[in-house]
Parts: sequence; C-alpha cells; structure tokens
Amino acid sequence: MSKLVTIYGGSGFLGRYIARRMAKEGWRVRVAVRRPNEALFVKPYGAVGQVEPILCNIRDDASVRAAMTGADAVVNCVGTFDKRGRNNFDAVQAEGAGRIARIAAETGVARMVHVSAIGADAESDSDYARTKAEGEAAVKAAFPGAVILRPSVLFGPEDGFFNRFAGMSRMGPVLPVVGAETKFQPVYVDDVAQAAVKGVLGEASGTYELGGPDVATFRELMGEMLTVINRRRLVLNMPFWVARIIAGLLDFGSMLTGGLISNTILTGDQVKSLRHDNVVAEGARGLADLGIAPTPIHAVLPDYLWRFRPSGQYEAIKASAKNLRRHG
Repeated sequence: MSKLVTIYGGSGFLGRYIARRMAKEGWRVRVAVRRPNEALFVKPYGAVGQVEPILCNIRDDASVRAAMTGADAVVNCVGTFDKRGRNNFDAVQAEGAGRIARIAAETGVARMVHVSAIGADAESDSDYARTKAEGEAAVKAAFPGAVILRPSVLFGPEDGFFNRFAGMSRMGPVLPVVGAETKFQPVYVDDVAQAAVKGVLGEASGTYELGGPDVATFRELMGEMLTVINRRRLVLNMPFWVARIIAGLLDFGSMLTGGLISNTILTGDQVKSLRHDNVVAEGARGLADLGIAPTPIHAVLPDYLWRFRPSGQYEAIKASAKNLRRHG
C-alpha cells in the first residue's frame, strides 16, 4: 500500500500545492481542514480516493490524532491573521503547531514538515511573528527532526498579495500602501510546495528560509504589478503613524461586533510587521540548498493578473488591433 501523508491546512493557498505534488509522488493524501465540504476541489489531484479532505480542529488533541492515524508523514501549513476569536494567533500558530508535533512524535510518525515564516521572532512586537517563533520552538521540542520552512510572501494564482492590490488598483488613481520602502523577497507558492515535498521524502533537514530571486521594495513590487495589468496609478506611501490610527479604528470596529465582522483591510499587527524587511537572512539555507531554482515574479504574474487589466483577456487583442492598417 502507498504511503500516507496528512496535511493540516491542505486546502489553503500553499497546502493545495503540497497536496497536488504529494499525489503526483504516488502518496495517499489526507487533507485535514475545518470545513472539508469546502475542500472537495482537492479530490481530483489524484486517482479516485487518493486525496481525501477530512474534518480536523487543530485546537483539539483527539481531532488532530484522528487525522494523523496511520500517517507516515505530516505537514503543518496552518496559519492565521486573526488576532481574536478561538482560532487566533496563539491557538493556531503556537499551540496548534506544538500539538501536531507532539502527537506526531507520540504516534511514531516518521517525518514532519512545519511551515513557519521569515521574520519569526519570539521577541517581536508583532503577534504574528511572535507566535510563528513560538510554534517553531514547540515543534522542535516535540519533534527535533522536523523540517522547518520559513517562506517570504507567497505569490501565485490564488495569492492574497498581488491579487489584493491589483483589485484595489481598479478603484481609483491612487494605490495606498504601508511601508513602501520595506523590502520583500516574494517566493512562488509551488517552489515552497516542492521544498515541503522534499522534507516529506527525507531529502531535507533542519531549517530553510525561502525567498525568490527578486528582492524589491513594496513600492517596486507594486510598480511591477501595475505594469503587468497595464494601469497607471500613484503608489502613495501611508506614514506608519497614520496607518496605526486607521488600523486601530478598524480593529476597534471588529471588536465591537464581537468578531462577526473581521478586519481584513489593515490590522495593527500588520502595521507592526510592515516595519521590518521580509527577506532571506544572510547565510541562511534556502531553495538553492534544496536543488530548487526559484521562479521569478515576471514569469508568473501575467498568467493570473490579466483579469485586472482594463480589457481583461482582450487587452492584448485590442492593443494588436490598433496596429492594423486599413487598406483601401
């Protein structure tokens, strides 16, 4: 019988790419998620019955253990941007990660891959970065042989970065950003998935920081995105003090509703994170050490951002038509 991998958060942006690659490797894939009925799209990644979404709550020992039953390897790529509620930073990124690692060790799972993030720091004033670091520590304590992946900002067809700002660019002549001079090293989602697969297959060990070949400021990345979608916009840097006020008001509004209306625009924690560069540390092991050639931004962005162009899929046709000469 083929081997089994349980992927916690396997229907998310990164998780689905890992699931697809593991299916191609011939493994049975168990996708552990909170809402399996919304993860049915993963089933065609393999043969009938090869990839199956199942219910799992990583805040519960029994649920995590059940999802892991019989697994040869586990991958944890669950993350959150929610500071409040039951599935908050601490519950998901710190305690949840530790729970998965502890139960994996108890049940004799052979290999574990844990997805963290560049900038994970136990001393950070950002709860996101702090809990990512606490999650790493908990994983290493319970499962010392775990492979830790720290990606920079992920990009790809379903991303929440370029898609988000490309959508915002349709609303007016100004594109506001916070931390315009902050540097990022965006990494293609499938490159990170490939790294995770190497961890599952025993072809990696230790910690890796994953970034693409392009290091650019937030402003420069927005400029490249705007070029791809053929829009001229003023990229306006919002001072951090203004961003803190706006984020505070949005966070307060979300708190007043008891979390029923989530702040998905700008949070105070995001403002804190945007003060720090998000690039691979000097001397850190990365994609090259795994034998993976990083994919540049320009090779992928046009494939999925075309829908934000003024004429969408017909933009190139219309541009070509302007060059046609009329013959009398």
